[in-house]
Amino acid sequence: MLAYGCSVNWIAMDRRELRHFDFTLIACALAIIAYGLLTIYSAGKGGDQGVSRVTKQVIWAVLGIATMLIMSSLDHKAYPRLAGRLYYANLVLLLAVLAIGRSAKGAQRWLGAGPVTIQPSELAKVALIICLAVFFVKRIHQIREFPVVLQSFAYIGLPILLIFKQPDLGTALVLLVIWFAMLFLAGAKLRHLCAFALAGVLLFAAMWHTGILRPYQKQRLATFLNPESDPRATGYHVRQSKIAIGSGKFLGKGYLHGTQSQLRFIPEQHTDFIFTVVGEEFGFVGGAVLLLLYLGLLYRCAAIMTIAEDPLGRLIAAGALSMFFFQIVVNLGMTMGVMPVTGVPLPMFSYGGSSLLASLASVGLLAGVYSRRHKINF
Repeated sequence: MLAYGCSVNWIAMDRRELRHFDFTLIACALAIIAYGLLTIYSAGKGGDQGVSRVTKQVIWAVLGIATMLIMSSLDHKAYPRLAGRLYYANLVLLLAVLAIGRSAKGAQRWLGAGPVTIQPSELAKVALIICLAVFFVKRIHQIREFPVVLQSFAYIGLPILLIFKQPDLGTALVLLVIWFAMLFLAGAKLRHLCAFALAGVLLFAAMWHTGILRPYQKQRLATFLNPESDPRATGYHVRQSKIAIGSGKFLGKGYLHGTQSQLRFIPEQHTDFIFTVVGEEFGFVGGAVLLLLYLGLLYRCAAIMTIAEDPLGRLIAAGALSMFFFQIVVNLGMTMGVMPVTGVPLPMFSYGGSSLLASLASVGLLAGVYSRRHKINF
């Protein structure tokens, strides 16, 4: 019994650690989820479809909260022992998607059978935050050497290529941002970061001219630069989204009374374009409330990153912060026409089980780092 108790001690959250639990972080996450459920119901025009979507999202939320609690109970100092297996398990799932994954709307991104599916690319975000943090900590004294930076890029590059192949450009970009932010915090030289940024621009140009980018991906960017170039196809999403948000004015048209959303003028309004429902039905006030909740979440992420006393905890917090920040900015930006459409969901708000599960797991990572931010001596 003693040996067993010692072996699981690293996953048990002591009552004394519970006193250091970040309840503000958890409260922001739960409030965003609750607001999202309300909006998902409206995006489904209420009725049976709205109830069905909300019921599924609630089930995923319960699973996500359980995952969050488990992740928060794990001592992040044990991750170096698990990172290798986690990395390869992640690769296996991504390869399985390409081999036997389910397709929808021209993309092959899901694993599962019947009504139960998961999107491994979403779970990859959490796995790679952990794996990258361990990778950088093990090389923290060589991080200013360019070969180590190249190694880290190769390390993250393989899963990014597998995700890009699905194709899922949005998630691939999220992983790149996570890598870049964690590399910066780990102490890489600025000129190395700038070199990679320049190489990224040149690579994008090459992908554009060699046909690696799909035609619809090119059209999305072209429409972003000139929304009127294709108003009935690619530009339709953004045009209708801007109309919906603008028509909400200050207080909105009222819950379940949004013309654009209830009459289905906005495609994907329960997933990528869910903020349009908020803007139209709750107006500026409703949008501001959501933004304040996200600001609270991001503030707690930044605070945890700042006060964590160990490099591993700081890097994990930096990865989660960059992931949330990028997704929030890109999703809100594309609904307002200031960012290209990339299919990035709004964290814990958009409809989608895998995204919700990954976001809550990341919140659990942050909560675990915060509860063990100081070395506790007894």
